Parts: sequence; structure tokens; C-alpha cells
Amino acid sequence: MTKDATTLVLGGTGKTGRRVAQGLLARGRAVRVGSRAASPAFDWEDAATWSAALDGVAAAYIAYQPDLAMPGAPDAIQAFTSLAVKRGVGRLVLLSGRGEPEAARCERIVRGSGVAWTVVRASWFAQNFSEGHLLEPVRNGTLALPVGAVREPFVDADDVADVAVAALTDEGHAGQIYEVTGPRLLTFAEAVAVIGHASGRRIDFLQAPIDDYVAALRQEGLPPEFVALLRYLFTEVLDGRNASIGDGVQRALGRPPKDFGDYARETATTTGCW
Repeated sequence: MTKDATTLVLGGTGKTGRRVAQGLLARGRAVRVGSRAASPAFDWEDAATWSAALDGVAAAYIAYQPDLAMPGAPDAIQAFTSLAVKRGVGRLVLLSGRGEPEAARCERIVRGSGVAWTVVRASWFAQNFSEGHLLEPVRNGTLALPVGAVREPFVDADDVADVAVAALTDEGHAGQIYEVTGPRLLTFAEAVAVIGHASGRRIDFLQAPIDDYVAALRQEGLPPEFVALLRYLFTEVLDGRNASIGDGVQRALGRPPKDFGDYARETATTTGCW
């Protein structure tokens, strides 16, 4: 792919997409952000917007909203992938999730596209504590989640984006599945304790019954599909199946992944969000 070829970054205003777009621009690459607010707009729920977004695009970063675990995601990924290949896209990088059957189906679709592909299979983002719906309760000093002693190798979104940028711009990543995780396993309670230490504040973690948690999300007015996704993630995916360390960051970038403690300290000192 030539340096002046355009890369479409779907979810280009999200946690990883924003970072991928920035990384590509830093390398002097032409970037088209795929979002509802962009021009041309891209909307996963409106296939009529896809063609214009793909016009003149040579590579695409595929981040599906809200998550590949959602019902209907494989159909959308199949339709988008087919159109992208038809429109001449020659490289696809898919952001995927660990331990999600629907995500695995989407991976198979992209792998069977007939063009160069890379799968970036990520664990739970560290930035969910600072850029997502968990931020407010962390700020308030009490985070209640329906999860117990299950350990997760929280991955830094910067690492996810760096792997994706490398796959979109460098040779040697085609046909690779990168399991990107952090370097150690933490329970959610341990992660909150790390954040509390880094921010110099007391932050309590409480294990909440799933029904109470879902009811609270609904009361907050979160979209039903997002509530359903969180119920699925906390009751099924966070059952210990992903309590292992992946080597994707090391394989793709030749360096170790960022530790959760480093993420917490950097976030506490540079953003002040906590």
C-alpha cells in the first residue's frame, strides 16, 4: 500500500479508532474517519452510507459498534467486508474480542475475504475506567460491578492502536491474529486499588448482583443494546475464559505491553480525570 493511499478508520472517534487515526496521521498517512459525524458519514446501521466512505480507500480498520458480540454483528461485517473488497480495499484490520463466539464468526468472515487481513483480538481496555461509563463511579469513589475474583489482563488502548497501525502500514502482519493483552492478570477490585493508589484517593469496589446492576444501567438511561451487551460480558465472557496473557503486542511491535499500573499513573497525572 502506498503512503498516500487512504485508510478508512471505522469507529474513528472511539477509544481505539481515535488513536489509530492519530497514529496513521503521525506516519504521514491519509486518513478518513468513519463516524456518523464525519463527511462522508459512516453509520453501521445505515448501509447506504458505506459506499461513499469506501470511495478511494485502500485499507480499513474495522471497529464495530457497539461490539462484535452483539447479535447481527456477523451480518454487518459480512456485508461491509464484501463491499470493501468489491470497492478495491486490499487490506483489512479487524478489532475483535476474546472469548466471544460472535466475534469469532466475524474473524472468519474477514479471514475469508480474499485480501490481506489482520485480526487484533483485544482483552478488556484499561481505558474503560477513564473514558467510558465506569469513569463517573470511579470519580465518585465507589465502583460496583457484577464480577468477583475473575482476573483479566487489561490492555492499554494505546497498545491496541499501535498494533493496528503497524498492521495497516507495515509488511509482515498479513494473516496474523494478535492476542493483545496487558502483561499481568488483575481482578477488577485489584485494578480499582491500583487506580486509587495512582490517584491518591480511596476508591471502593463492590460486587453487585447482576440484576441490580442492569436495573441501575437502565435507570441511568443507557441504550438497551448497550445494557444487553454489558449483561452478556459480565455474565458470560468474564467467566475466567480470558484469564491468560497474550503475546500479541510483543509479536507485532517487538516490545512488551504497557502495565496497568503505568496506565493508571499516566492517566492520573496527565488527564486529571480521577
